[in-house]
Amino acid sequence: MKTYNLGIIGFGTVGAGVVATIQKNGELLARRTGVQLVITKVADLDIVSDRGVTLAPGVLGTDAMALIESPEVDVVVELVGGTTVARKFITEALKRGKPVVTANKALLATYGEELFTLARKHNTEIYFEASVGGGIPCIKALREGLVANRCQMIYGILNGTCNYILTRMEQEQADFAAVLQSATEAGYAEANPSMDVDGYDTAHKTAILASLVYGKWFKVDDVEVQGIRQVTLKDIDYAAHLGYRIKLLAVIKESGGRIQLGVHPSLIPGESQLGHVNGVYNAVWVRGDVSGTTMYYGRGAGRDATSSAVVADIMDIALNHLHGCPNRVSAFPTYPEYQGLMYSDEVVSRYYLRLQVADRPGVLARISGILGRYQISIASVTQHEVKLPAVPMVILTHQAREADMKQAISEISREDCVVQEPVLFHIEDLVAD
Repeated sequence: MKTYNLGIIGFGTVGAGVVATIQKNGELLARRTGVQLVITKVADLDIVSDRGVTLAPGVLGTDAMALIESPEVDVVVELVGGTTVARKFITEALKRGKPVVTANKALLATYGEELFTLARKHNTEIYFEASVGGGIPCIKALREGLVANRCQMIYGILNGTCNYILTRMEQEQADFAAVLQSATEAGYAEANPSMDVDGYDTAHKTAILASLVYGKWFKVDDVEVQGIRQVTLKDIDYAAHLGYRIKLLAVIKESGGRIQLGVHPSLIPGESQLGHVNGVYNAVWVRGDVSGTTMYYGRGAGRDATSSAVVADIMDIALNHLHGCPNRVSAFPTYPEYQGLMYSDEVVSRYYLRLQVADRPGVLARISGILGRYQISIASVTQHEVKLPAVPMVILTHQAREADMKQAISEISREDCVVQEPVLFHIEDLVAD
């Protein structure tokens, strides 16, 4: 039986979950793999709080650098989060040739190229399954299970907080502010929810997935980001009436060697697989040129889901070394045929447009005339009868260039018959194959 010694930096929720998972299923792992995981050292500034797990005497301490430098530690597991001290700890581990497991999406999206270059220089590796999708093994699926494919597109529901809020808005017919408050009180949203609801958490994960499948480093600044604050109950109800649901969607597409990256509220078919992803659950929908469409679904966050992914990475590294093949699969190979980004104005999409307009004759003709001047074809118009001076008008378009859509919206918003700022969302019809 091979023994593999772990050093865990960060003994918070996920760190304690990793310890609990190994203590619970360590013998099962050993029988399955021939590797006995041993928690040799754990470092955290707080060595007093009760985490609900027990460590052997002398394992828990405050000195992370001593853990990294210890000859007893075979693999360093970084679970402190953030982009400052975590970057330092991972860098120091890699310089010593030690493999690293991390769940740190923000760090990888910001400094991934630097860290993976350092890992290659020192002939070691970084595993990061838990950085995207929590307990969903989507990184391994993309890197290994779909290795025979060129990835044509990925759609992802990658933030449990946003998906929980949008699901509750629909199910309870409640507005965004009320659901956000209840989500915060229930612990599903942070006290400062901006990273989640403004789309940047999803953008970090989008950059990681795109870098993985296209072998070219993308950062958060490369992702066109729109959060969910603009989504109203009206939009959710109109979408449902039209057969759609609104999700905060990560969009990764390749066309002609260029890559489209976006995070935005999108209308997707209500009866699609992604349309049935509710609450805090995540999903990654992938179309490969050989495999066709596959989808990966599960809990995207939480102690147990995340620790499951972290322990799986630890086992991968242990087995690689046991069988004498570190770096068995290159995490980020280079594909020179992918030339770079497709800018947002070049994106072609269908759109949902909601306008609040004066209730008088000729309004639809004026709006449709503007859209027509920009070569935007209308697929449908919905206008429910209401006894108000201003009424909502919902337009679904056929495929149109985003640059044309933006210009049309700018012109429409200046019309005196339009009494509120237009609301515009993408429509993704999720054609399977």
